[in-house]
Parts: sequence; structure tokens; C-alpha cells
Amino acid sequence: MPAANHNPLGAYLKDRRTKVDPAAFGVSPSRRRTPGLRREEVAQRANISATWYTWLEQGRGGAPSADVLDRIARALMLTDVEREHLFLLGLGRPPEVRYRRNEGVTPRLQRLLDALNPIPALIRTAIWGVVAWNRAATAMLSDYGSLPPERRTLRFIFLDPRVRASQYDWESVARFVVSAFRVDAARAGAAAEVEPLVDELCRLSPEFAAMWRDNDVRSRHEGVKHIRHPILGPLEFEYSAFAVDGRPDLCVVVYNPATPADTDKISTLIKSEDRKAAGINSTRKASSGRRPQLSDAG
Repeated sequence: MPAANHNPLGAYLKDRRTKVDPAAFGVSPSRRRTPGLRREEVAQRANISATWYTWLEQGRGGAPSADVLDRIARALMLTDVEREHLFLLGLGRPPEVRYRRNEGVTPRLQRLLDALNPIPALIRTAIWGVVAWNRAATAMLSDYGSLPPERRTLRFIFLDPRVRASQYDWESVARFVVSAFRVDAARAGAAAEVEPLVDELCRLSPEFAAMWRDNDVRSRHEGVKHIRHPILGPLEFEYSAFAVDGRPDLCVVVYNPATPADTDKISTLIKSEDRKAAGINSTRKASSGRRPQLSDAG
């Protein structure tokens, strides 16, 4: 049985270093006795002394700073998961969150949302921008495809009278959204990113400004949501929020209808709207494909 490793940080650094492809850094792999990068090459890329880096691999010299670990992570081209593991080994905690701007979602995530129909589901960012949704979400919550690209939930809540009218207790919903948004934005390290939105809403909505000044923080990943739908009337949903593995900036939110009857209502409405849309498209195609007649020319 192998002995316990008393220097896990050094072992991890050495393992990552030897698995790096030198060609990725413009270094010829020929005539190299060891695989990967040499210690002095990593130190040079990280802008630290070769002696200090050697000590880290050997378990000498004490704990490194977060700045040193961050530079080593960049030098070794570590992924987000590898970088987090490096910090856990070196400092016993994960690194500070680095906010990543929205890069959209993968086709696989979109297919997941589509498979949930007629259950409304969407994906939002850490600053509550909706970046993906399914057909049921469009029918029940909002026509996200017609909205500006940022699709910020806070704007809907405070600036769209239709959203206000659909809520049974608008003030409670709004307070929860503001307090949860504050938590998520801070956790994501996105203070600078949300500042323009907060300033805008403080100017346009006295209610938002008052709630923001309260500094309330809440975080709830499941609960019950009641809405007044303009066609179906009162509906109740059990909502759940899930983190996306490998994408800490994204969250999947699923609104499961509370009763089978509500699910049937949503399914029937979606089918009806899809038939209408198909009929309109067929009429347009038929009209565009018609050969002009004398009466058409006047």
C-alpha cells in the first residue's frame, strides 16, 4: 500500500507540469529528457523565481499566496476546476470568484430544456439574465425571444406592468428577487457588472431604490410560485433551481405545475398556439408562391 502523500500541493504541481504539451508554448519537445515543462520554464511564465517554485514542489517555503497560485495556474493553463483544486491544496479554500460574461448555452442544455415541455424551464446567469428557455416558458412566463439580449429579470419585475399584474403578491415577489439577486451577484463577483443596471432601476423605480437600500439578502432554491395567466387564469408552480456543473455562472430554473390539470392546460395551450403559428406560416408561403394574376397587378 503506497504511503500517504505529505505534500499534495507539490505532487499536483509536478503532475500538471509534466502533462503540459511544450509545443503549446512554442517550445520544441525534441531533445527534452523529461516530459512537459521544466520547473524554470513554469517559474518564468508565472513571473516567480525558479527557486521558489522548486520549493513549492518540494513542500518547502511555507504556504504560497493567492497571487502566486493564480500566476502558476495561468502558467500551466489550468482549467477552472484544476485552478480551484490548486487553491484548495495550497490555501485550503477555493479562489475568489471571477465573473464570466455570458457565453450562451450549449446545444445539449437547450435540448434539456426542450425535453421538459410542457413544464416551463429556463437558464439564467448569476446576474439574472435569461439566456435560454423552452416553449412552455414562453407561453407561461414571457416571450423571451422578443426581448433585448440582456433579458434582465429585474427589469421585468419593476418596469413591465404585465409582469406586475400577473403576480398575486407583487411586493413579496419583488423583494425576494432583489434580495436573491444581491446574493447571486456578490457571490459571482459581478459588482461592477450589475452597477449600471442598479443605477438605472434606482432612477426609474422608487420601489426598487427603496428595496435596494434595505440591503436584504435571501437565497432560496425551491418554493411555490403563483401567477395569473392572461388566458389560463390562476396557475401554481413548484419551482426548483439547479447549478450547471462546470458553469458556475448559470442556473437552471424549472417551474413544475402543481397539479396534472395545470400541466394539461399548459400542454393544450402550447399545441393550440403552435397550430395557429403553423397556419399563419402556411398562408404566408402560399401567398408568396402564387403566380401574379391580372387582378393582382391592378
